[in-house]
Amino acid sequence: MRKPLFALNLSGNRRRSTLLVIAASFTLMSCSTILTNLPGVYSIDVQQGNMVDQAMIDQLRPAMNKRQVLYIMGSPMLVDFFHQKRWDYLYSAQLQGGDRQQKRISLFFDNDQLVGVQGDFKPSSVPVVKVSDETTVEVPKRDLEKTLWEMVTGLFGFDGIDDSPKPDKADAKTSNDQLPL
Repeated sequence: MRKPLFALNLSGNRRRSTLLVIAASFTLMSCSTILTNLPGVYSIDVQQGNMVDQAMIDQLRPAMNKRQVLYIMGSPMLVDFFHQKRWDYLYSAQLQGGDRQQKRISLFFDNDQLVGVQGDFKPSSVPVVKVSDETTVEVPKRDLEKTLWEMVTGLFGFDGIDDSPKPDKADAKTSNDQLPL
């Protein structure tokens, strides 16, 4: 009877393959842990969605129309086709490779007026007065009687007005008659 070329000991091979799989999985797990915690390696901050904070929510008031809410909050992340009266704002941030933080807020409208707020933020009951840092600048009235070109040519005496006397039509006929032939 012939002997097989390679003798397979199933119980030994099974142990080896199991140990190999366990060793490979530990190696791969340790690589991800080591790579994320290496000192001196910069990890970027990942921010996605609409930046929503408590100051924005505090400006919302009942019976605001959609345009006013759009001005304060920005465009909604989700406008559901089946729920046209609900706007959803989602914000997700993962700072310096840490845990991801997610915030959500839903605004509800009835007849294009804000009727409800639901989510991770709660609006304040005290009216918020936002002080404006903008300044008003008084601009002097422009002289619109002449264009820039007319003002520049006027400096050189070419203001577009011909000051020379124009001959009348009657004078032109007589001048033609006096020419010698």
